[in-house]
Amino acid sequence: MTEVLTALSHQWESAVATTLEGLRDVTVTRRCADVSELLSVADAGLGDTAVVSSDLRGLDLAVVKRLRANRIRVIGVHPADDEGAERRLRQLTITATVAVDAGTDRWQQSLEDGAADVDDLEAALRDGAGRDGASPAEAAAAAAAAAAADEVSGWRPAGAVAPGRASDEPRDAGVLAVDGEVPGRGTAPRPGPERAPVVAVWGPTGAPGRTTVATTLAAEIAGRGVEVLLVDADTYGGCVAQTLGLLDEAPGIAAACRAADQGLLDLPALSRIAPEVVPGLRVLTGLPKAERWPEVRAAALERVLELSRELVRVVVVDCAFCLEDDEELSYDTVAPRRNEATLTSLAASDVVVAVGGADPVALQRFVRGLQELGTVPSGEPVPVVNRVRSGAVGSRPESRIADSLLRFAGLTSVRFVPDDAPGVDGALLAGRSLVEHAPDSPVRHAVADLATGLLPWTAPPGDRRDRRDRRGRRRRLGPGSRSSSAVGT
Repeated sequence: MTEVLTALSHQWESAVATTLEGLRDVTVTRRCADVSELLSVADAGLGDTAVVSSDLRGLDLAVVKRLRANRIRVIGVHPADDEGAERRLRQLTITATVAVDAGTDRWQQSLEDGAADVDDLEAALRDGAGRDGASPAEAAAAAAAAAAADEVSGWRPAGAVAPGRASDEPRDAGVLAVDGEVPGRGTAPRPGPERAPVVAVWGPTGAPGRTTVATTLAAEIAGRGVEVLLVDADTYGGCVAQTLGLLDEAPGIAAACRAADQGLLDLPALSRIAPEVVPGLRVLTGLPKAERWPEVRAAALERVLELSRELVRVVVVDCAFCLEDDEELSYDTVAPRRNEATLTSLAASDVVVAVGGADPVALQRFVRGLQELGTVPSGEPVPVVNRVRSGAVGSRPESRIADSLLRFAGLTSVRFVPDDAPGVDGALLAGRSLVEHAPDSPVRHAVADLATGLLPWTAPPGDRRDRRDRRGRRRRLGPGSRSSSAVGT
């Protein structure tokens, strides 16, 4: 017996309810007047199917996610021949849609298909609940997101330059001509995975250089002719816009999440919100004020990242440091959480570039942060020590740091990024990526090696630099760069 909850606009609420009551093995348990009543009844466990209309006031992505977290399948109702309403339902991840004037056979088929979907969802819940610390609600949301995805992931991380502009004026992050097509995926096919990987750049508190690594990594990949989207998901202190000289009056991450929450985000909309600032590099700017963190909700950000995989070939996310799960709100599972943007980005990632500093205090934070990272769902971590210099830890800094991390964190493979304060400061002052401003910087070369290790299919043909090439380059850079040398593994 199928127990149905309805939440429909008054135009066709009576007609749809009458049709449902005439179906075999179907009972209309409650005819809800609004979203609040629907969620209350769903939380009480009084139904297994929710029928909602496309124009229901308050229907958004968070509502759909909450219904699915209660193991309730969702069916959307839209006016006949209204493609816009049907498209909005599908952008809310409601894959089962029925026209208002559909007959009993169509309704019966939709309910039977929905029952099969719920069986798959419950199987995913049994497999996913408790794995990697995921709760049943998180496993349900992940299963629903996977069901809504159109592509199958085939990517695993390996070993787990755009020209500068003549003008010094700030770049406008809100101007982009789409020319009727979605840029990025319409070009000639390139080698690589069918589903774009998400690379999350995370690090513990203390500003170890997450944004510098994220922007340089994204710019390096874009410079290889691979379309990249750089997402600033740091809700504590996002600064990608300022780093790249962009105007941030209208934060892209807030606009994208708002559109996704209302079922209005598609590829053309995302391409307008995330403009191309240099060839191949799109940027979704972050929040200019930390107090606006409630605008980036988990369900909406999941949808943004999922759609980003279809817009570009690689997604790089700059995450905040904090991984706390707001235990004081554990009794209220639907309240907005301060750190859900970071936790959602990590959970959606295929690989996590974990960035730590090279001084004793930063290394201690890095070790503890890696332990904390292991308690949350995330992609495969790749530890990177940034700003390596002999003045902070003594002679042979890479060897000393590697020994310490092996002893205290059990890390057998660590990558190193040297300290190049003049190059990084100059790029920040110019409002450019390090790839644009100082392409010969040792930091750029270190991050280039990191990009090749993470995404070997992005490496240009013939780009196989050996150790002798690196030593020769460091000699050309001068003796001051020799003590804080390039990437090591």
